[in-house]
Amino acid sequence: MATQQLDFAEFYCESKDKCLFTVLVSVGDRDTAQELVAEAFARAWASWRTVSRHPAPAAWVVRTALNSGISRWRRHRHELPVADLARVADHPAADWGGDGSVDPTIMAALLRLPARQRQVIALRLFLDLDTAGAAQVLGVAPGTVQSHLARALAALREDLIPIRKETRS
Repeated sequence: MATQQLDFAEFYCESKDKCLFTVLVSVGDRDTAQELVAEAFARAWASWRTVSRHPAPAAWVVRTALNSGISRWRRHRHELPVADLARVADHPAADWGGDGSVDPTIMAALLRLPARQRQVIALRLFLDLDTAGAAQVLGVAPGTVQSHLARALAALREDLIPIRKETRS
C-alpha cells in the first residue's frame, strides 16, 4: 500500500499542472477546471491499480475530468446560464498558467475556438499526446483529431498573425 501511495503522489506532482491546464483550456473556466481535475484525481486514486497501468494515466485523468464536466453540464444545463467567454478571456495571464506563462492574447484566441478544437489543442500541445492518444481520450477517430488540429492552428494563425505584424511595426 505504501508503494501505491508513493507512486500516486509522484504521478500527481508530475501531472497535476498539465492536467489542470489541459482541462482549463477545454472548459474555459478556472474554478470549474479545478473542481473537475480534483474529482478526476480522486477517482484516479480510488482506482490507482487500474489507472497506473493505463498507457497514459494523465490522459485518463483529463478524459475523466472532461466526462465529469459533460455530465455536470447535462444535469444543470437548464439551470445555469451560458458562460460569457469574453469575460473569461479578460482574466490576467496568472489565472491561466499558474506561473503567468500563458499570454492573455493567446488564451483569448484559444477561447474563441470551438470546444472540440480547444480540446484537441490542449491534448496535443499542452498534454503532449500523439494523435492516437488524443483520439482515444476524445473518443473520435485519429483523422478527426488531425482535422480539428489543422483547423484550430489555421484559425489561431489567422487570429494571431495580424497581432504579431502590428507589434513589429
